[in-house]
Amino acid sequence: MAEQSNGEDVRPGRKRVWRWVRRTGYLLLALAVLAPVGAFVIVNRAVGAPNPAEISARQQKVVTLLYADGSVMTRIASAGGNREPITGRIPDAVRHAVLAAEQPDFDTAADFDLGSGIGKKYLRLVTENADTSWSRRFTEVVLSHKLSSSYSKDLILTAYLDTVYLGRTAFGFATAARAYYGKELAQLTPSEAAAIAGLIPNPARSEDTAYASSRWASVMDVMAEQGWITREYRSAQAFPKLLPVSQTQLQPLEGVRAHIRKQVERELEAAGFPPDRAAASGVVVRTTIDPKAQQAAESAVTEVMTGQPNALRQALTAIDPAKGAVRAYWAGKDGTGVDYALDTLQEPGTTFLPFALTAALQKGTGLDKTFDGTSPRKFDGQEVHNHRDSQACGRFCSLRSAAELDVATAYYDLVLNETGTLPVATAAKAAGIPASVQIDNVRRDLLGAEGGGAPDANIAIGGGKTLIRPFDLAVAYATFAAEGVHHEPYFVERIESVGGQVLYQHSDSARSAFAADAAQSKAIAGTVTSVLRSVPALVGVACAAGRECAGKPGTQPMPNSTTDVSKAWMVGYTPTLAAAVWTGTDSGTVKIVNAAGEPVEGSGLPGDIWRRFMDKALDGTPLLAFPEATPIG
Repeated sequence: MAEQSNGEDVRPGRKRVWRWVRRTGYLLLALAVLAPVGAFVIVNRAVGAPNPAEISARQQKVVTLLYADGSVMTRIASAGGNREPITGRIPDAVRHAVLAAEQPDFDTAADFDLGSGIGKKYLRLVTENADTSWSRRFTEVVLSHKLSSSYSKDLILTAYLDTVYLGRTAFGFATAARAYYGKELAQLTPSEAAAIAGLIPNPARSEDTAYASSRWASVMDVMAEQGWITREYRSAQAFPKLLPVSQTQLQPLEGVRAHIRKQVERELEAAGFPPDRAAASGVVVRTTIDPKAQQAAESAVTEVMTGQPNALRQALTAIDPAKGAVRAYWAGKDGTGVDYALDTLQEPGTTFLPFALTAALQKGTGLDKTFDGTSPRKFDGQEVHNHRDSQACGRFCSLRSAAELDVATAYYDLVLNETGTLPVATAAKAAGIPASVQIDNVRRDLLGAEGGGAPDANIAIGGGKTLIRPFDLAVAYATFAAEGVHHEPYFVERIESVGGQVLYQHSDSARSAFAADAAQSKAIAGTVTSVLRSVPALVGVACAAGRECAGKPGTQPMPNSTTDVSKAWMVGYTPTLAAAVWTGTDSGTVKIVNAAGEPVEGSGLPGDIWRRFMDKALDGTPLLAFPEATPIG
């Protein structure tokens, strides 16, 4: 019989049941506490905190091209790569606006945050994982804790601001500052920063004024509540109107200047910065292009060629003789079409006479030596004509007069019977014309020298198999302007990281061009200049304000004609700038005429372009004289 106590029935079995219940409860409670802790420990050991610096290094960024004076030429971004990382400290206005929009207690919140803090939002952005399962959220909490305990809040916030998408194709706050207000990050007002920060939850609605202004107001209110802006400032502000999209989007280089971008990208790749590496680094590239000179080139070509036949094509290259830097570049109107300066081969015609003169000077032949300049003349069965069969120089034509008056027969005689053809090619190469070039993935020999042999006598007058690129003729004449010193041409002066670290700097490889002895090379170049400096005035393209200019027009005649031409040139220089202008067609050996139906002369359309360009590009610069040359021969 069961024991009785105070009238209650106490059974041993019931005590055991309650003991089991209590112990089970304690166990479940322990499991509820320890299981997450154990899971946290396991996950914490299994996963590593993402490194913001490594993530940034993988992100595509904007590549910025600058003109020589440091002004922006263009910004280049791949799809999803319109991003400019923040360098230095985050401006207070930006920091406070973002915290007001996303997490006001970010600076004081504990590392272990179960909410939707900035750290976890950054993780979602860089992992691109939209999974909302409990396991994913738990892992996210662990990673967020690990991220916060491994890196400073400033670094995490900066990484977040560099990554977040803010509409208008802008990734990161620095890019958004340009996209919405055309400003650098540090120039944003608190009100403008609030307008951008308000777009973080839904950047697709950036052009919805009602939404954008409502979000701005909410962010501004929180900034005022937190004491980050004064109540007076808050009351005085209205929604800062966003700039039109058309004014702030990345503007690609189009038309003429697109050819510049192509040449810059070629040099970037050669310097070890192909497009993917350049974008990953977000490099800033200072080019050699002078904005004043480039505008002068574009204006000169447009002014002269307006109203001229549509079939005519042009190329203009300007080189700084002291460095080899390309200061202006016109290679065609359509940047997606043919580059007429560097990707075409042309006969230079009588603009090539200075290299025959150089070969003669190298042999010690003086300017006063005479040759028969009558036209036509026969050489080894070949009939050679002066342009329009000019008899301007007569039977006793000095080398000086023959160059000034474009007397082809005298120079043909010089090369065939005195200097030889190979020394002319050698002089041209020494000045900067390459022996071969690659065009359309085909390696082509220049100057008519097949397999390294001597070219034929047509090299004297820039005809036959003597082919060059218009760009190279500007480089070669720049060597005369540099007093016999050759500098390799280039478009890229320097490459920097977004933080200003110099990653590449152009190194000049200057060399004495026409003789091993620098003084002798200078004397040869100076003698050529003494001849060419009288030519612009003789042909009607003298530089303005009495500026000393040297140059040479030239034409490539049509077969069996002394009047019609297929190419026309004007190439010349001052002590500080050399420029080559070519006019021709896509079809090669086709008669070219101007709007009046007259043959195009070197002193005509190309001469007019050259003169206008030189006058505009050099306007306001000192009037420098060429040094006197040491006589030769």
